[in-house]
Amino acid sequence: MKKQFFLFLFFIPGMFYSQTIHKCYSKEAIDYQNSLIPNYEQHVNEQFEIAKQWSNNHTPTRSLYTIPVVFHIVYNNSEQNISDDIIQNQIDILNQDYARLNPDTVNTRLEFQNLVGSTNVRFVLAQVDPDGNPTSGITRTQTNMSTFGTWDLDFNELEKVKSTVDGGKDPWDQEHYLNIWVCDMSVDFLGTPYVMLLGYATPPLGLPNWPPDSGTEDLGDGVVLQYHAVGDFLHNTNDILPESKGRTAVHEVGHYLGLRHIWGDGDCTMDDGIEDTPDATDASMQDCNFNINSCNADVMGLGDLNDMVENFMDYSSELCQNSFTQNQIALMHGVLENQRQELALINFGVGIDEIENLDFNVFPNPTYTNLNFSSVKEMKNISIYNLNGTLLFEKEGNFLSTSLNVNDLSSGIYVVNVNFMNGQSFHKKISKK
Repeated sequence: MKKQFFLFLFFIPGMFYSQTIHKCYSKEAIDYQNSLIPNYEQHVNEQFEIAKQWSNNHTPTRSLYTIPVVFHIVYNNSEQNISDDIIQNQIDILNQDYARLNPDTVNTRLEFQNLVGSTNVRFVLAQVDPDGNPTSGITRTQTNMSTFGTWDLDFNELEKVKSTVDGGKDPWDQEHYLNIWVCDMSVDFLGTPYVMLLGYATPPLGLPNWPPDSGTEDLGDGVVLQYHAVGDFLHNTNDILPESKGRTAVHEVGHYLGLRHIWGDGDCTMDDGIEDTPDATDASMQDCNFNINSCNADVMGLGDLNDMVENFMDYSSELCQNSFTQNQIALMHGVLENQRQELALINFGVGIDEIENLDFNVFPNPTYTNLNFSSVKEMKNISIYNLNGTLLFEKEGNFLSTSLNVNDLSSGIYVVNVNFMNGQSFHKKISKK
C-alpha cells in the first residue's frame, strides 16, 4: 500500500481571543509520523548521508526539465473560483523563481552567492489532457463542501479534494502531470472563516533524504493550495499576506520534487540531507533575520554560515526568500530522472500548436531548412529538444528576432523552448520535413 508524507507550509497567525494559532504545523506532523512509524527520527538520520552523496554525485542528462501542470480549482462559491489570470501568474512565478530570474536575487547575501543557481526546471500549463484532447490546463469543479479543512487538520478530510466522489476532483495521470488542487481549507470560528493552512505536498516515494515508509496511507500525489495563496497579492485580491509573492507554490513544489525544510524539521542535530544548506535549529517563522546563526556547523569548507533565510524551503517571509542551492537543485534533478522520470518527458501534456501567442511566432512550421523567431518580448535563449528530452541545439542572447538552421535535423517532431528575459517560457512542437 502506498505511503507518502504530508508537508505543511504556513499557518497564519491570528487572534482567537487568548488562543494562539501556530504558523507552522511541521512539528505536529512529525509527531503524527512518529505515531505511525517506530524510530522515525532514527530513520531520518540514517538517510542523511545517502542523500548528501546523491546530491554531490548526480549529473543531469538534460539541460531543461519541462513539467506539464494541471490546476484543479474546487470551489464552493465565486470567490474561491479564482481566475485564469491568477493561475497564469502563479505559473509565471514558478518559472521565474525556479529559473532564478526573480528580481530579488540581488538580495542573496555574498556568503551564499556561489551556492545558489537556476534549477533548469520549467512549468507549463498542460495543453493536452490524458485522453489527448486540447485543454487549458485548468479544471473547475463546483463542490457542496463548504471547506476541506478541520480544526484537527484531519488528513481524511483534506484529501477529499482529490476525489470526485467525495466532492473534489480526481487527479489526472500522476506520472505525467503535476496535479495542483486549489480549494478552501479554512476553519470556522464563531461563524467567521479563518485560514490556518496555506498548502501541503507529497514527495515521491523512496527518496534517500526521507525516512523509509514516511507517511500516511494512500495520499494522493501532488500539491494542494489554499485559494488565497495562489499567485501574488497584485493578482489575487483575496491574498491574506500583504507581502505575498506567490511562493507558497514554490515551496510546496520543492517538497513535491523531493526537498525538505532546510532546518530538517528538528534542532541542530537534524538536517535536510542537503550539504550546502546551513543547519538551523528551527524555522525562521516569517521573519527576515539576516544576523541569526543558530547552529555551529561548517558548510562545505566555507565555515559556519548564517541561517539561510533566503532559501525557498525555509519558513521565512516571502520578502527575503529568493534561492535554491546547487545541491537542492541536484536532488530535484535526481528525482526527475528517477522517481518522477515520466513527469518531465517532453512529449506529454503538449500538442503541435499547444501555445498560441500573438506576441510571439515561430515559422514556418513544418520547416525544411530554417526556423524563424519573432517576438515583442526580448528572448533570452532558444533550445530544441527531441521527444526524449535530449537537448540538440541551444542559442543564447538577447534578441527580438533570429533564425536557426535546422537542416541537419532528421525528419520528425521536435520541441522548441524559448525563455524570455522576463522569466516567462514558451514551448512549441515543430515538424522537420
